[in-house]
Amino acid sequence: MNKAPLIAHTDWSCSWGGQEIRTLTELREMQRLGFRTALIVRKGAELAHRCAQESIPVYYIDFSSKFNLVAWLKLFRLLRQLQPAVLNTHSSEDSWMAGSAARLCGVPLIARTRHVLAPVSSALSYNAFPHVIFACSEAIAEQLAGQGVQRKKIVVQSTGVNEERFQFSSHDRKEIRQQYQISDEDILVGNVAFLRHYKGHEFIAQTAAQLPEQFKFMIVGGGNGRALLEKAIAEAGVTHRFILTGHREDPERYFSAMDMIFFSSYETEGISQSFIQGLFYGLPLLTCRTPSLLEPLEFVHKYKTVDYGDVSAAQQGVLELAEGLVCNEEQIQQQRHNIAAKYGLKKMVANILSIYSEHGIIPPAIENSFSS
Repeated sequence: MNKAPLIAHTDWSCSWGGQEIRTLTELREMQRLGFRTALIVRKGAELAHRCAQESIPVYYIDFSSKFNLVAWLKLFRLLRQLQPAVLNTHSSEDSWMAGSAARLCGVPLIARTRHVLAPVSSALSYNAFPHVIFACSEAIAEQLAGQGVQRKKIVVQSTGVNEERFQFSSHDRKEIRQQYQISDEDILVGNVAFLRHYKGHEFIAQTAAQLPEQFKFMIVGGGNGRALLEKAIAEAGVTHRFILTGHREDPERYFSAMDMIFFSSYETEGISQSFIQGLFYGLPLLTCRTPSLLEPLEFVHKYKTVDYGDVSAAQQGVLELAEGLVCNEEQIQQQRHNIAAKYGLKKMVANILSIYSEHGIIPPAIENSFSS
């Protein structure tokens, strides 16, 4: 009996954020379709712990430096042992090491996922190693092409969001608002994101200081930027109006409690997963004019855009959006449908499978349905 094709992902990162969630999501979905899966990371990676919990095999290679000869030898041995049908790399160091090693080992399909909108140090590794490059937004694709990466290799594919998971719940709204003492008269402005500098949460605090007391603010997420954010909130004098929930594994419940979303990221973003998650709720949206985040707005009914740091414009945007909080269920459902059609989990999986099939890599679940 032939073994199912193996889909392997590599990553240098040891942290936990959108990039790692994307990797886990792909591995989970490919495993569900009958592929064998594997993760290759450094020791101490949070992604390794999460994959192990879902019975995804984990292998350890020290990707901390591409000058580590011992790591190179281990990597070659591992790839020859595993013989993956697909190897998908995610960060700089692992893309250089695993990408080149996979070429030499004859891996049928080598993919590179580019998650951030930031200049690349060199187009060499992008052109030499992967057969396909998954760019998480059109803006990222254009930036890569502008730096000399072959456009024909680039496929735009943001991280798919499970539309069935992210939908409004009146029960969650009532429970969360009661838990944090948010009254019916309060207007809750929310943001879901890891606490990192480029998420721009200080901008939300500065804007909050210019808004009436009935506006309360909730930021859902954990991360190493919490201390700096708490300082910014205190300096703005709005500590009593801010709720920092910390990291949550159930962010879908918190969106239901919000009246509007203020998405303040100002650089390096692809199309943030939490941004798309929020769009499924049809909430009024204020967002910074970060290139990748402007792409889905063609499907959004109620939104305002501002430049990062323009507190006066953000204040006016929030006040104007607050005038239209009454839900239009038909508009919300249309927005959900359109967002899912382009940014949903099913769409992402279908697009990735189409790339796999071009290289003769077919999901066992589909292959078996034809042979039965």
